[in-house]
Amino acid sequence: MLDFLETFLAVAAAGSFSLVARRQNVAVSSITRKIDALESEMGSRLFHRSSRRLVLTDAGEQFVPRARNVIAELAEAKEAILAQDAGPRGLLSVTAPTVFGRQHVLSAVASFLHRYPDIEVDLHLTDQIVDLTEQRMDVAVRIGLLPDSDLYATQLAQVRLVTCASPAYLAHAGRPASVADLLSHQCITGATPAAQGIAWRYPGVNRNQPLPVQGRFRSDDKDAMLQAALKGLGVLHIATWVVCNHLRSGELVALFPQQERTAPALPDMPCIHAVRLPGRSHATKARLFMDHLRAEIGAEPWWDRLLHEPAVSGAAA
Repeated sequence: MLDFLETFLAVAAAGSFSLVARRQNVAVSSITRKIDALESEMGSRLFHRSSRRLVLTDAGEQFVPRARNVIAELAEAKEAILAQDAGPRGLLSVTAPTVFGRQHVLSAVASFLHRYPDIEVDLHLTDQIVDLTEQRMDVAVRIGLLPDSDLYATQLAQVRLVTCASPAYLAHAGRPASVADLLSHQCITGATPAAQGIAWRYPGVNRNQPLPVQGRFRSDDKDAMLQAALKGLGVLHIATWVVCNHLRSGELVALFPQQERTAPALPDMPCIHAVRLPGRSHATKARLFMDHLRAEIGAEPWWDRLLHEPAVSGAAA
């Protein structure tokens, strides 16, 4: 039956018995016999056949995704059994946003590879949303509100924001005493309007609507915004995972640490997820990596825990 299903999917994709036969180096009659046997087993025609073309019936169209799932589930079961006997092995493809991938996923990949010496990882860093099926990716890390889909998702962390500036900027412009004072400061903002969840919003301030802050420097690149803040160009309002190490070192100073640490998260704040396709043949390795990544980050993300600690000795405060 597995052979029949694989042949059915090959014919459905090629739209031709003869083309599949040539690819498999078998007689056309061998392919047609397998399809005939499958149709007999299913009790329904799966293809409309004519001398000119071959197209799926309505039943065939409905059967395609089910056949794919059956084959994928069998492959996943086989991989799980082999993993029990010999341990996980083979290639795992992972994609993640560029800055988050460099700062947080790469270290998790390194410890994962040390833990599982027979696994190889291809890490693709891009800020584009990757189609896991087309690009043959096993795991994707995504930041934002996760739309409904058939992907299996594991929440890694909720995004928390921090408002910060360099000691040099504060020495020149003064430290804002309240959130409202940001309106009179140079603020580093996005070159295009920010999503509602990551705008300059503070619980209980301005009816939870974004503050209309302004500044002379704008960018849509998180690393560029970070570098601008480090060079004293203004105040930055950004995810804690971007700036945690710079806050810890004292290169940046959190301006409203108590307020931002204790305030409840706004309801539409984005989250960080790891997602995978159901039924992929690499599902066992994908699950292992997603669990490993979640453990590396921690129940409370380690970059948020860093903010509870004082800056290193000698750093500006």
